[in-house]
Amino acid sequence: LSLQQDVIAGFLYAILILVIFHPVVDLIDNFNLTYKYAPLIIITLLGFYLLQVAGEAGEMTAVEKVEEQLAGLRIARRCVPSEEPSYLLDIHASRAAQPGGSPLVAVSCSNESLRVYDRDTLRFLREYGARGGVLAGVRFAHTCDSLVFSACSQGMVKCWDVRSATQKPVQVFSGYPSNVFISFDISCSDLIVCAGTEKVEKDTFLVFWDARGVTDCASATKEPLGVYSESHNDDITKICFHPVEPNLVVSGSTDGLVNVFDINKDNEDDALISTCNSDSSVSSLGWSGEDYKQVYCMTHDEGFCWWDMAQLDTEEPITLLHVLDVRESVCAENHGLHYLVGGFYHEKAEKLFLIGGTSTGDIHLISCSTEGLSLVGTLCGGHSATVRSFCWSPADESLLTGGEDAQLLLWRPGAVERSLTKKASLKISSSVQKRVRVHNTSLKSRKK
Repeated sequence: LSLQQDVIAGFLYAILILVIFHPVVDLIDNFNLTYKYAPLIIITLLGFYLLQVAGEAGEMTAVEKVEEQLAGLRIARRCVPSEEPSYLLDIHASRAAQPGGSPLVAVSCSNESLRVYDRDTLRFLREYGARGGVLAGVRFAHTCDSLVFSACSQGMVKCWDVRSATQKPVQVFSGYPSNVFISFDISCSDLIVCAGTEKVEKDTFLVFWDARGVTDCASATKEPLGVYSESHNDDITKICFHPVEPNLVVSGSTDGLVNVFDINKDNEDDALISTCNSDSSVSSLGWSGEDYKQVYCMTHDEGFCWWDMAQLDTEEPITLLHVLDVRESVCAENHGLHYLVGGFYHEKAEKLFLIGGTSTGDIHLISCSTEGLSLVGTLCGGHSATVRSFCWSPADESLLTGGEDAQLLLWRPGAVERSLTKKASLKISSSVQKRVRVHNTSLKSRKK
């Protein structure tokens, strides 16, 4: 029966080809007989077509090459364990190298400390304490690689100069008395600092400061420029400034909303460009796409949303992809996918990638397209517990990862490890846990 079906299908397909292409062949024959330069024109058009096909194939090969390179990441360095092991909650690397040295990497830890390492060797350099306040993220300045910032639960954002021998911050950005900061970021121009608060009673805020002249007023305390207070109604879990446009910032909350603001506007209502609804508590977000006109977010229940802000003024839908549970849509053979950590946009490949993992420390690299998510590769043999943080370096296409096993690892394409052996999983009780709230799924977008 199968053979008969194949024969019938082949016969029908042959008739279809004959019906469609026979008139085209006649037209080409007539054209060839009528016009003197017809063969040259036909060959030229065919050449253009083949060049276009070759170009598309080349683009596909470039993406595949990047994906192969990501899948080929191997451990290059493993940091020396600290005397007081703790979860590594956030990682950020400086953009420029210190004169005569390598770039730096800063790590915020669950023991309320911030540690600084040499990025290439992972050699420990110095440590700063929050003095009783839980740290919420870490960022180096974009224009000065010696300045590192972190927000804390005491209602302050602190800035340290790693060139200084003192533990004292060179600048403190103070919030209002009730503020408990759980997220923050710095604009790409280093002009504005923004922090997000926990909900206290009925209030939740985005707080802004002028970050100019940090090193000129050492140890001075800066008061806020102002706040946004109407756009979220629960904890503001993530803030991310646009990579190249310093006036654009996106915020995510446990209320499920992802808001994009233009802070050059005079008031909060005018500043709010778009409100998108993830239908769940936002755990991570960022910018992607050409000119970084796209916004993506991950949720605490492992969902993924992806929107195109370039479509705001058109009739086209802005949602590129919405996956309710990535764990069910990505097939990770023999490993499973237990959680998402975050994402990064690869400019060379013009591709968005997600990073997830397992409770035993395996790291999954996931490729994003409008058709869905697909597994690129799995990095094994590094961590022995949940991975909490990462930092992608486009300059040398390397990856830094940190986890609940207190390990900081540097991954490079095809590297061979030249450091300590893998540690056993550490059982550490962290004071910082993921915030998961019961959400009102009936929340709707305020704007398209």
